[in-house]
Amino acid sequence: MANENHGSPREEASLMSHSPGTSNQNQPSSPKPIRLVQDLPDELVQAGWEKCWSKRENRPYYFNRFTNQSLWEMPVLGQHDVISDPLGLNAAPMPVEGGVTETAPESKPRKRRLSEDVQPSGNSVKKARVDVPGTLAAQPVPSSPSIPGTPILKLCGISPEDKQQAALLRPTEVYWDLDIQTNAVIKQRTPSEVLPLHPEVELLRSQLILKLRQHYRELCQQREGIDPPRESFNRWMLERKVVDKGTDPLLPSNCEPVVSPSMFREIMNDIPIRLSRIKFREEAKRLLFKYAEAAKRLIESRSASPDSRKVVKWNVEDTFSWLRRDHSASKEDYMDRLEHLRKQCGPHVSAAAKDSVEGICSKIYHISLEYVKRIREKHLAILKEHNISAEVEAPEGQDRLVYCYPVRLAIPSPPVPSVEMHVENNVACVRYKGEMVKVSRNYFSKLWLLYRYSCIDDSGCERFLPRVWCLLRRYQMMFGVGLYEGTGLQGALPVHVFEVLHKLFGVSFECFASPLNCYFKQYCSAFLDTDGYFGSRGPFLDFFPISGSFEANPPFCEELMDAMVSHFEKLLESSNEPLSFIVFIPEWRDPPTPALIRMEQSKFKRHQLILPAFDHEYRKRRCTTKPCTTLLSSSCKTMQASPSGSPRLSGCRSSSQPISTQDGPSVPPVPPPPPPPPLLPPQQRKIGRVAESKAPAGSPMPIDLQRAACSDRQQG
Repeated sequence: MANENHGSPREEASLMSHSPGTSNQNQPSSPKPIRLVQDLPDELVQAGWEKCWSKRENRPYYFNRFTNQSLWEMPVLGQHDVISDPLGLNAAPMPVEGGVTETAPESKPRKRRLSEDVQPSGNSVKKARVDVPGTLAAQPVPSSPSIPGTPILKLCGISPEDKQQAALLRPTEVYWDLDIQTNAVIKQRTPSEVLPLHPEVELLRSQLILKLRQHYRELCQQREGIDPPRESFNRWMLERKVVDKGTDPLLPSNCEPVVSPSMFREIMNDIPIRLSRIKFREEAKRLLFKYAEAAKRLIESRSASPDSRKVVKWNVEDTFSWLRRDHSASKEDYMDRLEHLRKQCGPHVSAAAKDSVEGICSKIYHISLEYVKRIREKHLAILKEHNISAEVEAPEGQDRLVYCYPVRLAIPSPPVPSVEMHVENNVACVRYKGEMVKVSRNYFSKLWLLYRYSCIDDSGCERFLPRVWCLLRRYQMMFGVGLYEGTGLQGALPVHVFEVLHKLFGVSFECFASPLNCYFKQYCSAFLDTDGYFGSRGPFLDFFPISGSFEANPPFCEELMDAMVSHFEKLLESSNEPLSFIVFIPEWRDPPTPALIRMEQSKFKRHQLILPAFDHEYRKRRCTTKPCTTLLSSSCKTMQASPSGSPRLSGCRSSSQPISTQDGPSVPPVPPPPPPPPLLPPQQRKIGRVAESKAPAGSPMPIDLQRAACSDRQQG
């Protein structure tokens, strides 16, 4: 099942953190040069060049602090980087006769995959369009150690001289289609009263979250003697935001209950030790011994009842005797013995550790509460400094239907400080006060497109880079800064699945996405304040569509998936318009998740499809869990095919309310999507099997999504 927040934004955008102490750890170290009085042009200074003095050679030289490159002669802006491109293959091409410049190979979009050598179909991915002067399309893409960020903020257009910025805004690989218009209809909303973005506030928030993660690690190690369960802190934030009524977009501050069920469950699963997958006999024997030893040590150090102590000690001694006596046991014997020991000692060990684990969960929540107060005080102080009131009178909402539009903020944004940007090996590096975040050039251009489509308070684009830095930093803090951390929380659907969903079912909206991994330009995401400038409609649990066709691929968090199902059923129950959700979730059966059970039993379920493990893939990595695809739609909105072949609605009442655009006149209601094609006979299906129900003639057709999911397996 694909998670729609979908491939982790970190994998999708090559997002990484670089603090001052670690940003250059993979680069060759160089001695600290002696700085001279700088008489360099401003362009070279912005590109990172400095004039220094060589004691050994007794002469000046030029040093680039971004790339650690040293030159004896004054560098020329636009020359190739001798470190990353020693042969100058990506350097600016020399003009030929007639003044015509050869187009650099990098300026041509690369194909996404080898399968695109075949003649593209009608629903192939469209290339995103950038409204830049036409002369830039044929301009070369010179490589430079650094690109200053100021010229890129010019008014929605780039002069022909800014060739580097123009190249930066042209994607070379496209995994999205921002030309698709929405069919999602909502009631017009009032602007949100969330406080606007500011890099200073985001920097403070990121520092406090890192401290909170460190507190969590220390509590687990000191109180339970274990490392924090992998991704447990990330899932804690996801689960807390489902019930949080606080003011901070990331840290929880007003939750009931205080003890997180998600964090409590994951820590308890790793007590007394974390169990891992076993491949060999010796590993199984070692794991059994460690578990027995840890269980005995824990029960002796906690205030457990006498009966619990007796049971645990007796089973542990029996296990030790068996280990000393039986030297010919197989791997299966050791694993059976471990399972027996867990059943006998597990309840007593859990009871002894319960109070301590609850203390960890409570402590982390209360630290988070204090951090939120500090962040809000800092935020209000910045607004007060610029004479901006944090209390605004919300305008009265108009009860009219409109096509969905990006969320707007009621409080005006304060002036933001400047943010630096340069390019390293096709990666845009955005830095504020020494804290650097990185994003690939393709996704930087995508953010630029989404910003120009959606932002209405920055016509000159002066705030684009600060807002990009805040967005990338926010997602970096949400998923963690560790290597591969956060990658297990999401899995993106391949592009061809989105193409099929749009072509066959009229899907034009993603319920769980981000500006980095969205396929459509209309989507819901986790953060209203950072993502609204890039097209987000806000968190999906706060989004109430009247009609439309939606794709939902939630993060792998049980509490969030359960809240999603509740929200779906409320929307379907209250709407009289065509409304459907195609949902992708993991088929977790041991034990089954409440969300999966509720969708299988829902009266709105139209079809369910299970893709076997290893017969499908998410974007960027192979999936080893079975996903479950479910279509939820209202009973009066079931799509059927009429004898003439045109789609019709079964038993749907027509709406008496016209639909209007955000700033335009009323328009007719959104037409329903085309009907799904009939299933192929079993002998004609290429891959897998589809669960079919023996329905009478005239009943809704089942949906065959497996062909779409398996038609083009894509590795990153």
